[in-house]
Amino acid sequence: MNTLDARSQILLKTLIERYIAEGQPVGSRALSRYSGLELSPATVRNVMSDLEEAGFIASPHTSAGRVPTARGYRFFVDSLLTVQPLDRTRISELRGQLLPDQPQRLISSASHLLSDLTQFAGVVVVPRREAVRIRQIEFISLSETRILLIIVTTAGDVQNRILLTRRPYSTNELASAASYLNEHFAGLAFAEIRGRVQEELKQLRSDMSELMAAAVEAGSEATRDSAGSYVISGETNLLDVEELSSNMARLRELFKLFEKRTGLLQLLDLSNRAEGVQIFIGGESGLAQLDGCSVVTAPYEVDGQVVGSVGVIGPTRMAYDRVIPIVDITARLLSNALSARD
Repeated sequence: MNTLDARSQILLKTLIERYIAEGQPVGSRALSRYSGLELSPATVRNVMSDLEEAGFIASPHTSAGRVPTARGYRFFVDSLLTVQPLDRTRISELRGQLLPDQPQRLISSASHLLSDLTQFAGVVVVPRREAVRIRQIEFISLSETRILLIIVTTAGDVQNRILLTRRPYSTNELASAASYLNEHFAGLAFAEIRGRVQEELKQLRSDMSELMAAAVEAGSEATRDSAGSYVISGETNLLDVEELSSNMARLRELFKLFEKRTGLLQLLDLSNRAEGVQIFIGGESGLAQLDGCSVVTAPYEVDGQVVGSVGVIGPTRMAYDRVIPIVDITARLLSNALSARD
């Protein structure tokens, strides 16, 4: 039963909407009453039986009613859902809360906004830093085989790394190496330097090239972009979601996922490579901790380039018609605010 006839679609849509609104298994009498179809409860039960057999709904042991499965939610979101865009007044209110500001503050505001509007967890992936460019490099001898590498970036940041060398270097040699690197590579990122340095260092004395190669390697480590991070707000809202709070062991695993970050970041990064709103329902995320949860995400941009994503994490029983436009418009407003800063 890969395709559903019109009657089955109406009943499935009605069941999911009632379940989202009330949180209780939906019986055939309620479906008969709310669907608008002139069907007897017996006919409704037959259709429900077919939907259950096809995996769209399930029967809890303690109730005669039915609840949606992850497959049912997926069909609902893809084929039956009507999303109402936010009205202009509401969008103006939201825009007022995401005015051009410091990026970190904007990202934190967007995360809180998502959480406040949905009463679930709001998350925003922090943009990866632009490649760090070098203004100046300096070497200072600490001992015979320990040298302090000082890196000053074009942004004014200072990074220090200790190099362990196989032989001592004189003050003149260190000054000469620093002068060479500054003259040839100032204004470049270490990733660019590494690409050029191999050929150029071959022309230098091998003992000096060893020092400078070590400096480039250490500098790359010092200025390498972080593995990524995100700002999450409203995790405690999930304690008020009955479907999640009734299983404290699973809820603890969910909070561990938030703390470890790597798995969730990989999921959110998928949004960066897609257009528009993406919805991961239950097991679709590939993360066991998100079983019973849905993640609604959308990418955001700075000057036309996707740099991160925003999202909402909540139970599969969420009002998708309300959450989807909130995530979508927050991503757009965050893009506008970050781009307007430049």
